[in-house]
Amino acid sequence: MADGPTDRLAVADAVATASTGSYARIVASLIRVTGDWTLAEDCAQEASTLALTRWPAEGVPANPGGWLMTVARNRAVDVLRRASVERRKLRELAALALTEPEPEPGPAGEGEIVDDRLRLVFTCCHPALSPEARVALTLRTVCGVSTADIARAFLVTESTMTRRLTRAKAKIAAAGIPYRVPTGPALAERLPGVLAVLYLLFTRGYDADGEPAFADEAIRLARLLDRLIPAQPEVAALLALFLLQHSRRDARRDRDGNLLTLDRQDRARWDHAAIAEGVAVLARVRADGPYALQARIAACHATAASAEATDWGVIAGAYDRLAGWHPSPVVELNRAVAHGYAHGPAAGLALLAAARAGGALNGYPLAVAAEAELTARQGDRERAAALFRRAADAHHGAERRALLDRADQLS
Repeated sequence: MADGPTDRLAVADAVATASTGSYARIVASLIRVTGDWTLAEDCAQEASTLALTRWPAEGVPANPGGWLMTVARNRAVDVLRRASVERRKLRELAALALTEPEPEPGPAGEGEIVDDRLRLVFTCCHPALSPEARVALTLRTVCGVSTADIARAFLVTESTMTRRLTRAKAKIAAAGIPYRVPTGPALAERLPGVLAVLYLLFTRGYDADGEPAFADEAIRLARLLDRLIPAQPEVAALLALFLLQHSRRDARRDRDGNLLTLDRQDRARWDHAAIAEGVAVLARVRADGPYALQARIAACHATAASAEATDWGVIAGAYDRLAGWHPSPVVELNRAVAHGYAHGPAAGLALLAAARAGGALNGYPLAVAAEAELTARQGDRERAAALFRRAADAHHGAERRALLDRADQLS
């Protein structure tokens, strides 16, 4: 590979892509063998740094993720050797394959599915940790989100977040929290937290400017969890929700990269195999629950032949039940939009006003965008355009452009 500026940019992109796809696997594998979270994270980061130095001269390897795994593993071997760690761990680490095959589930009724990343998620979600620590640790260790970005999300300084993450990892070590997927009552106790983390991981990948690899990883882990405990309806519901939502990933933008609303997407570009799988998984879920209701809403959108054929009455009813299961301002906002399409914009605006009454949606840009859309459907184009521009001021990137485009259409 030539050593020029353009090639270095291409290499940087290749390193970023490989690191995103391999970080969690590398960290999880090294934690399993060494039991040292900091060592695992440091070695994964050092492998990416070394790739930026060597790949411009040597070329991007055929298996970038495998290259990073090998370098991280070798770095850990060196550290452990210098620290005189017991020979057993050293031999196990050195014997790690260059790339590891995907795990296969055990026979029905047999304990755990062996997958390092799934073990890592359950460890991060241990109830001994505070909810905030679980989310932060999962974002850092499973998703590979930088400490600075996590700190911004939690509205604290980077040094404060670094200390929180360090304390969380120290608590895992001090409490002897096992690095495994639990069984029996412990599994039931930990499951809601794990599902919430997978939902967060998927959302981070599915957002307009998110990293698609996160959504793919959430789907993969949800599949493993569904195979582990197929009798848990909310696990199947979460998997169905992911499949149905992600089926639209290739149709969400036009050729210029602009976001397309659901009614403007080319449904021929949707992943109909994923939709069929999602519908089949959802068919196993008989009871309502927060994820089941969201999956049923997604299924209504995914199976409609056109935007006009969408059964908004069913969707509005599902949001009514979801508000009972999981009352929140965001659910009430979506409920208002659904009722606006099912029963007319006036009904939607009335529900939106009620949702805003407590002040929880004050300053929330999606509430402004929802008001703008309902106002446009009511016929007040000038006010709707002004509201869309106001909502755009609180967004950036693709979402901002989409809101401004909508305002221009109404002007």
